[in-house]
Amino acid sequence: MGIRERVAALLGVTTPRAGYGPELDSAAVNRIRSMLGNNLAPMPTTQIRWYLSDLETAAHNADAGDMTMVCRLWRAMRRDGNIQGLYSTLTGGIVGLPKKFYGRYGVEELRARNGTRSTFDDLVPPAEAALMAADGDALGFAIGELVPVPGRSYPRLVRLEPEFLRYRWIENRWYYSSVAGPLPITPGDGRWVLHLPGGTIAPWLNAKWPALGRSFINKREGFIASLLAWGINTVLELPPGWKASLLESNGRGYEVFQADIDTSDKEIAITIIGQIVTVEGGVGFQNSDVFRAIHDNRKKEVGGSLSYTLNTQVLPYYVAGIYGEDAIDEGACIEYDITPARDAQAEGNAMVAVANAMGLLREQLKQSGRELDVDELTTRYGIPIKGDVDGDGVPEDKADVPDPEPSQDDITDEDDADELDAGEGAGVLN
Repeated sequence: MGIRERVAALLGVTTPRAGYGPELDSAAVNRIRSMLGNNLAPMPTTQIRWYLSDLETAAHNADAGDMTMVCRLWRAMRRDGNIQGLYSTLTGGIVGLPKKFYGRYGVEELRARNGTRSTFDDLVPPAEAALMAADGDALGFAIGELVPVPGRSYPRLVRLEPEFLRYRWIENRWYYSSVAGPLPITPGDGRWVLHLPGGTIAPWLNAKWPALGRSFINKREGFIASLLAWGINTVLELPPGWKASLLESNGRGYEVFQADIDTSDKEIAITIIGQIVTVEGGVGFQNSDVFRAIHDNRKKEVGGSLSYTLNTQVLPYYVAGIYGEDAIDEGACIEYDITPARDAQAEGNAMVAVANAMGLLREQLKQSGRELDVDELTTRYGIPIKGDVDGDGVPEDKADVPDPEPSQDDITDEDDADELDAGEGAGVLN
């Protein structure tokens, strides 16, 4: 079984048939890219003005497989201070967290550090990972490329602009409209990295861009904002059941605009981090543990989906490049450690309690001639065991793990009798 088939097994998908168009690493694509500074994506288009009708058009286009307008709206939303700040804190905070590595092959190499740099950061730059995590959370999808780096055995992950993604329903395949034309995307082929936290089928339907887009547009170009353009021959498009009339101003009409902005900002915060208390403080802040837990759950959601993509589409090729294809099944995996300091202290106290309990249980069970199942306890309470690759609490190579030296209390009369029968107790008899 080849490396692509092994990675496809990790992804849980069958290897798709070849798509239409050249492959990413074909000679024709490389030749065109070399003439354009190795760029793959065309120059993006920025749209300044957005209206609620544009949001509806973007939804219809996305359902047809065209992600252009959705991604342009997302890029416009990143210019909003609240959206940019909240997502920078969420995704930038996740990729900056301590990293846990598991597996038999490649773990020590990924942990190797040279000052502030690590091999993992060279493979997956934090800025690229944070951008892809934000794209995936807001859009439901993100796209990246593993770019070969001359002089080293592993590539570098580069996030690509998602505006040029297309989904063809009749093929059940994603394409990227590059400078060399449409390129078929095969996740896990060693070049493409397709991040789909929104699900395998129609991920854009399970993303946050519709809610964020509505609040973003309402802040700037909503119905209330259109009243500011009141002039000669003004035409207003009213929602069903609404009626417009000109009333005498009481000098406080401006307050409605700020109320509209505040409402939109609250909707944005709730959409991104699930609550607003840790952002605004105020009432309920004394009970902020509940809201911090909600924020931590959002970190788990975003960080977990990013870890899954890296573990199935990036790290297998790193391991295979060093140890060969057979090492993929036991290769390195990553998990972002979002455990707060308080929880880490509680976890340490729990391990001490388990260790004390194991010692007491061993003594009590020994009196009744029974043995404590250490493997079961280490698995149940998540105690890390050296050499345990699959997480069952048992080292895979038990031959390398020496048996513990028995204490004097562990030597029973039956053991003494066996030694005497073997002649080992002759010195005692004399």
